Amino acid sequence: MKKIIEVMINVVMLICIALNSTSCSSDEDARPSRTFVPIAGSWQGAWVWKDVKFQLERAGQKVIVVELPAHGKDNTPPQNVSMDIYRDKAIEVINTTPGKVVLVGHSMAGVVISAVSEKIATIIERLIYLGAILPSNGQSLRDLASTDTEALLGPTIIPLVDQLLLDVIHDKIIEIFCQDGTPQVKQSLLDNFKLEPAIPFADKVTLSEEGFGNDHQTLIDTA
Repeated sequence: MKKIIEVMINVVMLICIALNSTSCSSDEDARPSRTFVPIAGSWQGAWVWKDVKFQLERAGQKVIVVELPAHGKDNTPPQNVSMDIYRDKAIEVINTTPGKVVLVGHSMAGVVISAVSEKIATIIERLIYLGAILPSNGQSLRDLASTDTEALLGPTIIPLVDQLLLDVIHDKIIEIFCQDGTPQVKQSLLDNFKLEPAIPFADKVTLSEEGFGNDHQTLIDTA
């Protein structure tokens, strides 16, 4: 999970290349306009997409960032969230705009966008997984995260006594999330760090060929 913030700042270029060679052309008339809906991963919030949003909008694209419940500036109690709640929030945001969307999930949000696509596959143009978890039917975030024995994050996670929130050893935050970020990015990460709800980690997702596997979708792995 190194360089998470720096990768997000530059991901606009990966997205543009992945969609097609003219998406970010300097020719305004040739540039197709899309609606991007990015979702941040664990311990982070909508704030991480600020620079990506700016770059995409400058390129003539529309961006609607999802703030997941209990993340960023959202103060939903951790006992009131689940992977289904995350999914429903994203669908609520997507339903505010007409037409199809490009849904972008980072890290944990790979599970979220997979669950979203199961419900509203026909209005998703593309799914983009940015260093993200890509589940199969019946898998949870915890199931998949536990298979990565070389990850820096796992040994630093600290469950709170009530088991509702997950913390990270604070002097490891920079090393894990943006070890080679700029001083400004590192400070932003520390200033905005928020404990992660634990319940969604164990929630298994239901995915099917008719929903998640719908032919209208293209899965792009930019990890």
